[in-house]
Amino acid sequence: MEKMVEICCGSYYDAKQAAIGGAGRIELNSGLTLGGLTPTLATLKLVKESFPLKVIAMVRPRGAGFCYCEEDFQVMKAECRTLVEHGADGIAFGCLREDGSLDEERIKSMLEIIRGGGKEAVFHRAFDCTPDPFKAMERLIALGVTRVLTSGLQPRAIDGWELLKDLQECYGSEIEILAGSGVNVSNARKLMELTGVTQVHSSCKDWKTDPTTVGGKVSYSIASGEHELCYDVVSAELVKQLLDSVFPEKEGFGLC
Repeated sequence: MEKMVEICCGSYYDAKQAAIGGAGRIELNSGLTLGGLTPTLATLKLVKESFPLKVIAMVRPRGAGFCYCEEDFQVMKAECRTLVEHGADGIAFGCLREDGSLDEERIKSMLEIIRGGGKEAVFHRAFDCTPDPFKAMERLIALGVTRVLTSGLQPRAIDGWELLKDLQECYGSEIEILAGSGVNVSNARKLMELTGVTQVHSSCKDWKTDPTTVGGKVSYSIASGEHELCYDVVSAELVKQLLDSVFPEKEGFGLC
């Protein structure tokens, strides 16, 4: 299977940096400080109009876990339809029951919209909260999911490499396995060599300063210490470095 580096983006700015760095596919979100939420339609449209990127749009209505009430799920279906109808190349989502098992009925409902629109269906890292990853993977294959984003049930993918290797060996011919969480230029190639996984997902994160983050006694900081006045963004240079590490035989990545 062809190698792929997917960049996790939280804004139009991030998507532009991913494109400049040479990425071919992004996962588009809002609210990355909450783990990634559904992006705005305006952001999706601007990205698709501006850059030759394959865009997998997140559908996640809130932070925390993935066991959704009926109101949350109504929003998810509506957002999914809107994103599919307006140019998303795929949808990333995940639905679990209270015990962490797959919520198959809701997954089927999402797949009807996604696959009905001819798009890719990606089950995100809700997978890493499932109690039996092998059973969950088999069911996702049977349901018709295109790809699963996973860290091998560990906080960082490099720490979950043994399970990632097992999943790739068992199911890699039936479903795409995308390794993500803590993937960067220092470990991506090693992770791919250890596991046989051909796709990785990375944030390529850097920081930009907003001096209005703290004013007097009021703070809107999302980080501490030296990054107290900062927000995180994708770095085009880190994207390029990551691509160079994964594709050392290729040259000339990037839009400029």
